Order: sequence, then structure tokens, then C-alpha cells
Amino acid sequence: MLYPWHLYLMGAMYVLAGLMHFIKPRVYMRIMPRYLPYHKTLVYLSGLCEIILGLGVCFSPTKNLSVYGLVTMLILFLLVHFYMLSSKKAAAGIPTWLLILRIPLQLLLIYWAYQYLTL
Repeated sequence: MLYPWHLYLMGAMYVLAGLMHFIKPRVYMRIMPRYLPYHKTLVYLSGLCEIILGLGVCFSPTKNLSVYGLVTMLILFLLVHFYMLSSKKAAAGIPTWLLILRIPLQLLLIYWAYQYLTL
């Protein structure tokens, strides 16, 4: 089945984002909440999940499962966004206004993924 181009765009976006976890892992480790163990492992694992789920949305047999996976992952990533708002150190040098802007953006990404369950 051929899906709309924007589903493939979303899939490519997650594959690229996942690859960045392997190319620039330190960027992601800097924003990991301190209460989580094994930062580097979690960065690589989340990157791998993004790649797999991004590819999965492009194929009929795995599309819905991948969408549910992306929505779950994006909800879990909200914890990182709120953690970054908890202190100046946790913000990793990112301005507060930008950190606040990321929360509604995250909700839009969740909605974007969720809308493909009806296709």
C-alpha cells in the first residue's frame, strides 16, 4: 500500500534523528536525567528505537505497531523535556523559552504520528 508522502517524511525524520544518537551521542547524554542509569546505553537504545520505528511506519505490516511505539517513545521523552526545565544545569545551556517551546512541539509530534493509525 502506498501511504501519503508525509508519512514517509515522518519516518525519515525519525531515522535521521536516531542516526544522530550514534553520530553525536554526547549531545544526548548531556540532557539525560541524572536519575536514569547507563546514559550512553540509553542514548544508543533510544536511537536504535527511533531508526526501527521510523522505518517501520513505512511498511503496512508494521505501520500501526511502529506508530504506537513512536507515540510511546515521544511521551517518555516528555520526561526529558520537563527534566531540562528543572535547573540551569539540566538545561544544558539551552534557553528556557526554547525548552518551554519544545513541550507543545512534542505534543504536535505525538499528534502527527497518531493520525496515521486511521490510514
